[in-house]
Amino acid sequence: MPASPSPLLRWADLALLLVAIVWGTSYGVAKGALAYYPVLGFLAVRFLLTTALLAPVALRGTTAAQRWGALRKGLPLGALLLSIFVCETYGVAHTPASRAAFLISLCVVFTPVAEWALMGQRPSRAVWMCVAVSLCGALLLAGGWQGGWSGGDALMLAAAVLRALMACATARAARHVSPSAAPGAAPVPVLLLTTVQSAVVGLGTLAMGWALLPQGLPPLPTWAAASGFWWATAYLVLGCTVFALVAQNWALKHTSPSRVGLLTGTEPAWGALFAVAWLGESLGPQGWLGGALMVGAALWMARR
Repeated sequence: MPASPSPLLRWADLALLLVAIVWGTSYGVAKGALAYYPVLGFLAVRFLLTTALLAPVALRGTTAAQRWGALRKGLPLGALLLSIFVCETYGVAHTPASRAAFLISLCVVFTPVAEWALMGQRPSRAVWMCVAVSLCGALLLAGGWQGGWSGGDALMLAAAVLRALMACATARAARHVSPSAAPGAAPVPVLLLTTVQSAVVGLGTLAMGWALLPQGLPPLPTWAAASGFWWATAYLVLGCTVFALVAQNWALKHTSPSRVGLLTGTEPAWGALFAVAWLGESLGPQGWLGGALMVGAALWMARR
């Protein structure tokens, strides 16, 4: 008889489902904000504000060894996160939303493969079954596949691969103890690791904006002229960045990357529900069935 899941595993699964829900809403919210400001500048504002909010709390009571450990682990993870957000944001701008939803959900398939290759942990048959059901649901949600490949499609596919690598890399960083660490040394706090990642994305997109945009970054929109931009930014900073990154980094200490990929892979389904409820978009019977399969597969795996 299989052992009952631990309470921490259940909380980790719940946290990851909440991450998927808030990330699903982020596409519609971000599109509204991008009407006021360029992609790279918007990402810089979002993640630098996140860093400013997290840093005072994250640094309190930490030791020099913990800060060095956070830098050593957080810089490469932050570079991965930077690549993910740049690929996703530009990809959504250059491909239909249905295709973007399908392609980004392929991280559900890539994560068990990456976990097997990078961490030597072979996923169970139940995980592969849930992956197959979730993939079928994503295809139904996307309405099938029509037309050839575009640059936006390639960016979304790259983001899905990077998400799978990110899940494995974060899990390994959260669990790995450096051989050079002193015996009994305190582990790197999750909040401090998240702060370093946010700083890398914020500073990286800021530098890219000034270097790559022909006229550099324009002045920030004012509250009077673009209050919608700042409301959207506040939601994305507090919900989709601070909460989501902290919750995902914490959950990866208590669950496997494959479960993370499966649970957060329901993001397109929640995004579709948000589009119907908030943005007034329509979703046919095929789309509802696809979303139900994705969410059902994730909930079944979480219950197991």
